[in-house]
Amino acid sequence: MALPGSLRRQPASRGLVSHCTHHHIVVFLLTFFSYSLLHASRKTFSNVKVSISSQWTPSCLNSTAPELRPYELWNSSHLFPNAEEATLFLGTLDTIFLFSYAVGLFVSGIVGDRLNLRWVLSFGMCSSALVVFFFGTLTEWLHFYNKWFYCCLWIVNGLLQSTGWPCVVAVMGNWFGKAGRGFVFGLWSACASVGNILGAFLASCVLKYGYEYAFLVTASVQFAGGVIVFFGLLTSPKEVGLPELGADEDNSVEEDANRPLMGNDDADDDDRNYSIQATDHDNQPKAIGFFQACCLPGVVLYSLAYACLKMVNYSFFFWLPFYLSNNFGWKEAEADQLSIWYDVGGIIGGTIQGLISDVLQKRAPVLAISLLFAVASLFGYSRSPDSKPINAVIMAITGFFIGGPSNMISSAISADLGRQDLVKGSSEALATVTGIVDGTGSIGAAVGQYLVSLIQENLGWMWVFYFFILMTSSTVLFISPLIVREIKLLLHERRLRMLAE
Repeated sequence: MALPGSLRRQPASRGLVSHCTHHHIVVFLLTFFSYSLLHASRKTFSNVKVSISSQWTPSCLNSTAPELRPYELWNSSHLFPNAEEATLFLGTLDTIFLFSYAVGLFVSGIVGDRLNLRWVLSFGMCSSALVVFFFGTLTEWLHFYNKWFYCCLWIVNGLLQSTGWPCVVAVMGNWFGKAGRGFVFGLWSACASVGNILGAFLASCVLKYGYEYAFLVTASVQFAGGVIVFFGLLTSPKEVGLPELGADEDNSVEEDANRPLMGNDDADDDDRNYSIQATDHDNQPKAIGFFQACCLPGVVLYSLAYACLKMVNYSFFFWLPFYLSNNFGWKEAEADQLSIWYDVGGIIGGTIQGLISDVLQKRAPVLAISLLFAVASLFGYSRSPDSKPINAVIMAITGFFIGGPSNMISSAISADLGRQDLVKGSSEALATVTGIVDGTGSIGAAVGQYLVSLIQENLGWMWVFYFFILMTSSTVLFISPLIVREIKLLLHERRLRMLAE
């Protein structure tokens, strides 16, 4: 009994390796490091929060110390009377950034599907680098401190940084097909974690000279990266004469229909050197609308799930170094270096879980199992002792089970949703769908950052971790219909294979 084409499992690496060229490698590396640099500049802000808070608040003086005069000169940088208010404002800045980032994602996805992705990405990188320089370096050099100015700059930075993710995912989706997508995107989505590691490393190296130099270094590297992207990135295979990917390479009927009727049956099935008559590829595909993209199957459920999960993931991103310094009394530079282990766990988790989802050809069950382990790891990390080695191990495990699913939803699953069969006639849906998923996730993350600061201030860090456990459980709840459906499909395919044998 012959199996249907959709049930004949092909090795995930077969199509990937056979079609990989040096252009694919260059695109992989350029998009990887471009988003890494964007994340490095974000990580810098979270890594220097203690230094910024100290700069913005008065120093604790002995009661016998003489009062420093003139008062305006010695206290011009003191925006807040105490560290608690400064911490709350830093949380507000995180929220402002993420809200503007979320709004920008919805817009950037639509713009990216209509303009050249390379232009949009390079503009966002270079402009964001300038804003980061103004925010952290120029204001300190000029001794200019103003809460409203900081808020305005961070709103603009969020809008500019939002151009990154939809563009890089769309470019990757144009170059890498569904075969092996879970593994490729799982490995590639480590770009955010690598950016976090890079940002933490750069900040810890220059923090002793002042927090303004941490912003200066990351902004300079990011600006240079934007220039390289502008001159070096190929957004689509058609720019170098290679055939474009179909909506679903595994079941491509159009490709077989356009092969010569007579030919060598022993030729490589993946040989693309055949003549193609005038087809839809000759016409420039139109981008789908925002509401059309929202109506695609799975987009809303994964978006809501990602809102809960990104809230947890970004809380670790923004608050982990501060938590380590505040809760254990460790030095800021040591906390920055230790926080890297969360990202290491996320890199490994995204790659391994993506590979497993390729083998199963299902994403939701892999996510569900990982998130259930994430709940347990969060509970364990909340009770981590005052030991750096033990803390690093539990932190890496937590990153594996939280960062891994987060990377999978934002990259491989977004690419799957943007290239499903319903958008065959409009391949320009990748950036829009990615913007919707990541934008919804960023709204959840924005709300979460303010809630974290409020919960921590009023109830303590233990209740923050209870909040994380609740949000992780909510993620599983939102994707539960997809989990049930994909498990039923797996069981159905297994029964068919047993009958075929």
